[in-house]
Amino acid sequence: MASNSFQGKVVLITGGTKGIGLAVAQRVSAAGANVVLNYGRDSAAAEAALASLPGKGGSSERALVIQADASSPSQMRDLVDKAVSKFGRIDIVVANAGIFPAYTFDNVTEAIFDSTFALNVKGPFFLTQAAAPHIPSGGRVIFISSGVARSSGVAPPYALYASTKGAVEQLTRVLAKDLGRKGITVNAVAPGPTDTELFHEGKSEAMVKGIASQSPFNRLGSPSEIAEVIAFVAGPESSWVSGQIIGANGASFV
Repeated sequence: MASNSFQGKVVLITGGTKGIGLAVAQRVSAAGANVVLNYGRDSAAAEAALASLPGKGGSSERALVIQADASSPSQMRDLVDKAVSKFGRIDIVVANAGIFPAYTFDNVTEAIFDSTFALNVKGPFFLTQAAAPHIPSGGRVIFISSGVARSSGVAPPYALYASTKGAVEQLTRVLAKDLGRKGITVNAVAPGPTDTELFHEGKSEAMVKGIASQSPFNRLGSPSEIAEVIAFVAGPESSWVSGQIIGANGASFV
């Protein structure tokens, strides 16, 4: 059973209507949080996500769903403005929106490079910049990295994706020093292979099984398992944890 450690907290989650983002929203909503869920294009998924929030989480009083391009600094500023207009502040930012491209080195175009860094790095940076003035002392910023950022066994088609997550990890370490002066912690959670719609895109069943077998548990992680790690980092128990990259990978990348 979820504790009440998020009672009355305002949690903003980009990419919050599917996969890990939705699991986080459900977890913190069940523990009393007000949630702001950002999504990119899928309005049907957004409506379903809102309806899935436990208790009164799906009510207009405790939840807000906002369409915005998470790669756009101006739209991230607008997202923050709407969240603050609704709830008065933001306690926790979970910059979860991202893209997981797989291109061979020769096939990466400038447009692909720019769009990948825009969503995975630029968006989280400017979201945090916009939100920080509205986050009180004791607040949290949580980025999402990946086990591929530290593994030398990553397949070549994931070089671009791994590069963006390397940038996110260094951003985590440096911003922790900057925002720490305001009493805000900054951390990143780095999932391993996780059973989400995004992970399954472009992969055969045999490929998914092969990836799952890299863990001694012989399975993928679940979004709810990652959400529990994020909930810990977002909660009061983690007040002395900052500037850290916390792996949640079932020993897949060790």
